[in-house]
Amino acid sequence: MAEKVRKTEAEWRQQLTPQQYAVLRQKATERPFTGEYAHSKAEGTYQCAACGQPLFASNTKFESGTGWPSFWDVIEQGNVELIEDYSHGMHRTEVVCSRCGGHLGHLFEDGPRETTGLRYCINSASLSLKKKSE
Repeated sequence: MAEKVRKTEAEWRQQLTPQQYAVLRQKATERPFTGEYAHSKAEGTYQCAACGQPLFASNTKFESGTGWPSFWDVIEQGNVELIEDYSHGMHRTEVVCSRCGGHLGHLFEDGPRETTGLRYCINSASLSLKKKSE
């Protein structure tokens, strides 16, 4: 497992765009169908936009119709942490990067049944895509 990344909030603000900071550090959610990767079909590895840790492979991405990039599995189980989330008057499972603690999105159990049955619903702002040809 990679060494934890620890920075001050001022350092995160300097490194990230305002939208990335809002999502990754303040647990905001981007508007559906507006994110850079919502409809992307590019092949490669989706990494944490804050620390570069590999999170999802493009071959696990699927069109969920929700407006956010959706994946049916993570690249490696230890690369994300799952946290019970009771905010906004509901119970959900928050997905965070295990290396930097950045908020990625939420996990739901309504993904493709022929795979894991899971849907990692992830904000584009929390991701960067390392394309296969890079």
